[in-house]
Amino acid sequence: MKRYRVKPYEVPGWIMPAVAALRPRKRLPVSQWAEQNRILPDGNSIPGPWRNRVTPYLTEIMDTFNSESVEKIIFVKPTQVGGTSAMENMLGSLIDQDPGPTMIVYPSDDLAERTVDAKLDPMIRRCKPLAALYQKTDSKKLQLKFGSMTVYLNGANSPADLSSTNIRYLFLDEVDKYPGASKKESDPVSLAIERTKSYTINRKIFMTSTPTLKTGHIWRAKEGAEAEKHYFVPCPHCGSYIELQFAQLKWPSKDDVPDSTARANMARYVCQVCEGVITDRDKGRMLEAGRWQFVRERTETPKSVAYWMSTLYSPFTRFSDVAQAFMDSKDDPELLQNFVNSWLAEPWEDTKLKTNADLVLERQTEIPAWELPEWTKLLTGGIDVQENCVYWVIRAWGDFMTSQNVAHGQALSMTEVERVMNTRFLMPSGEKVMVELALMDSSDQTDTVYDFCLINGDWVRACKGSSVSLQGYYRISTVNKAGSRANGMQLVLVDGGKYKDMIAARMRRPNGTGSWMVHKDCDLEYAEQVTAEHKITERKNGKVSYRWVPKHSHGDNHYLDCEVYAAAAADVMEVRSLVLQNPGQADQQPEKPAQPVWQTETTLEENWIGTHEDWI
Repeated sequence: MKRYRVKPYEVPGWIMPAVAALRPRKRLPVSQWAEQNRILPDGNSIPGPWRNRVTPYLTEIMDTFNSESVEKIIFVKPTQVGGTSAMENMLGSLIDQDPGPTMIVYPSDDLAERTVDAKLDPMIRRCKPLAALYQKTDSKKLQLKFGSMTVYLNGANSPADLSSTNIRYLFLDEVDKYPGASKKESDPVSLAIERTKSYTINRKIFMTSTPTLKTGHIWRAKEGAEAEKHYFVPCPHCGSYIELQFAQLKWPSKDDVPDSTARANMARYVCQVCEGVITDRDKGRMLEAGRWQFVRERTETPKSVAYWMSTLYSPFTRFSDVAQAFMDSKDDPELLQNFVNSWLAEPWEDTKLKTNADLVLERQTEIPAWELPEWTKLLTGGIDVQENCVYWVIRAWGDFMTSQNVAHGQALSMTEVERVMNTRFLMPSGEKVMVELALMDSSDQTDTVYDFCLINGDWVRACKGSSVSLQGYYRISTVNKAGSRANGMQLVLVDGGKYKDMIAARMRRPNGTGSWMVHKDCDLEYAEQVTAEHKITERKNGKVSYRWVPKHSHGDNHYLDCEVYAAAAADVMEVRSLVLQNPGQADQQPEKPAQPVWQTETTLEENWIGTHEDWI
């Protein structure tokens, strides 16, 4: 039998490269892809190649984007922790490795356009895989073409653009800055998510924002997620994995270190397990060894996962920066809200501005009406003129804005008001004092009020609530009414909102230095009127604002207005500098409270922290 020798088949040299090109490419996790391909521009805090070790807390968030079981990722964050960069890494990774129709929604079209110029275009140019796929000539300003896919960029203020074209990948950036729903359209978040319905098996939704209110998009998304994770780091002293909490950030008291900057620079974190002192130098190693842990889990395979962290974790922020930001904002509700949102990544709840009649009655002292506390240095009055009567209050003031209502009531005539306000009060020392200044509202019966103030100009001035927020608490203006005898007379414009903030905050302090108090046996009607308003949140054109409104449509608030005017009169009389009038007494404290002044001054921050003990 003849045997034939078979020659081995010789594979042409071009076959193997062709087969390799057809073989599916192994997909890298987003964090690895970023380290291999992402170059941060010079304007970044740390320019150059992306390094996960700089912000290690972002690694799991980015890699969750690759998870087959998770379709929705929520990142509740403070400002300046790299959240936007993480989102850009996810975008770049999917364009390069798993393309599909994509949309990014920003608060406005203008911001979307600026983001293309400032962030996305530089990212594409510096990333070789993206630059190779980018079809710039076929792209538009808000439609970027990459090979077989398009990235749509939209503003939440353009609802029509959010309700067409199916998409697989959806990125929602700074959702709490989105405008609200209109009468014709749903809210922008719901409209955008609707566009992913065709990809319910393999869609990905990434939502991130600094929170504003509990009713905001990001906080509601976090609460609705099937699982929630917080970042835990090992204490360098005891090794316990702890969650960084603002309440554990400690600095010296004002009594020990008067200068706030010096106090902030001495801020240190105290471990809640071993009480070891942690400094900024420890943070880098702690972050690298940190890990995300479930704090809430409704199912073993959650489809939506929320991540939350505060600025305490940021490698770009020192503990002293956090302390200084809090000290600078704690006495101003608007600044404090920014601190809570942007630094602590918590929704704003103005708990110190929630008042009720019971709280007023708790502020009663043992001093009867018409008698003065021994610390009294100034008496002012507030007068609210109504169609059928006149409401009035008289308040005593002492050092550090300590105050007490010493009398209030209704008068049936201006003559009666004049008599009340010229009452001679007897100090415990035997000295006789009178109201030095009263402010009378001129919004109602304006001419009558102006005439009264002209005649009694030695103790009363006309005032009016300002229609816009003032730079300070009040502003001195003049009456501009041609033909009136009062033309050119001094008129005090009052920022009622700021004074109501102040009254509500001080009302929550225990009786003593710096507190807002009332006399013994205070009546319920006064207490209810003083707390007849509450502060509400309004959202208009994407902007959040706050204002005081009556709790009930027909509730009387005349005594509250009187207290606002009395407080404004005290400011006109420079009540905040009373303590400087007797320097020798500055260090002397009243019998109540026993703690020093700096402690009562920080009562607000302590009480505020106490209402959030279950935070972090």
